[in-house]
Amino acid sequence: MNHKNMNPVKKVLNVRGMRGALTAFGGLIVIYIAFGLINPNVFSGQNIMNLLRSMSKYLIIGIGQSYVLITGNIDLSIGSVVGMSAMISATLMTQGITPVAAILITLCCCLVIGVINGMLVGKCQLPPFIATLGTMFVARGVAYMVNGNRNTDAISSGIGKNTADSFQNFFYYGKTAGVYNTFWIAIILFLLFFFLLSRTRTGRHIYAIGSNMEAAKLSGVSVVGTVTKTYLVSAFCSCIVGLILCGQANMGNMEAGNMYEMYAVAAGVIGGISPLGGTGILLGTLAGASVWQTLENGLNMIGVQVGIQRLVIGIIVVFAVLLDVVFRKGLVVRKKRPASENGN
Repeated sequence: MNHKNMNPVKKVLNVRGMRGALTAFGGLIVIYIAFGLINPNVFSGQNIMNLLRSMSKYLIIGIGQSYVLITGNIDLSIGSVVGMSAMISATLMTQGITPVAAILITLCCCLVIGVINGMLVGKCQLPPFIATLGTMFVARGVAYMVNGNRNTDAISSGIGKNTADSFQNFFYYGKTAGVYNTFWIAIILFLLFFFLLSRTRTGRHIYAIGSNMEAAKLSGVSVVGTVTKTYLVSAFCSCIVGLILCGQANMGNMEAGNMYEMYAVAAGVIGGISPLGGTGILLGTLAGASVWQTLENGLNMIGVQVGIQRLVIGIIVVFAVLLDVVFRKGLVVRKKRPASENGN
């Protein structure tokens, strides 16, 4: 069928990963309205603002994990890199280092983890689960050691209250145009990485590796370089979330970011990012992060116990992956069927 004559709706639906993203957005609307009918406070302006701010952390780490998932890999070190980021930045600031310098040093440390992950998976061809499991423990170990196995003091004790307030307002408490800065940071990163993934050669290479690594190699794609870039994106996003948590708490917590690697996976797969690689768009990650946080917020507001919250969200994640597997098998069958018919 001629692409130019195709119905605009079909054009949109034929975009790789768009169906999964739209399904997640549809689910988000249903879930939000359902919780609002049970507890009208869900619709309150303050709750919406808090929802957007909390969702932003999941969106940012979801972006990093999505880049990695599309290549058919996974990053288990995300949560530990978040904790390392929070601890290194807070420790430096309690020692009187300016926030800008502390951020740059922290970013460099986090990117080192990204490079190591990329080399282990791309060059050394270690299974991503094993490679990033190892760096997960390394990053968490650094988070513990950087301040002598204890949480930091308030960052204001080193850089002064006014500077600390500026840091906290920039990353967490401040507002621009009536919306928390955390949300604007997430949206800027979303737009940047959405463009890189959907409009650049690197983005095409990421999808190519996830779809068929051997074919990508034969096409001249640098697997090591591309895989390393995805892990650098993951490390960068984890660093930003660590800074947000540091700003939120006004200190560094050694356990910051615990389980965030799983939240990142959930944000991606709920939004249609395939853990098998090669499929999904960041619009789906935005939807998935919104669904995740709306579920968490709504279940909390209607008084559901934490254990049941985790149970419900876990079932949804498994169901999302199961749908992806079923859909992929359906595609395989449809692709094979004409060949068999022609053979007859």
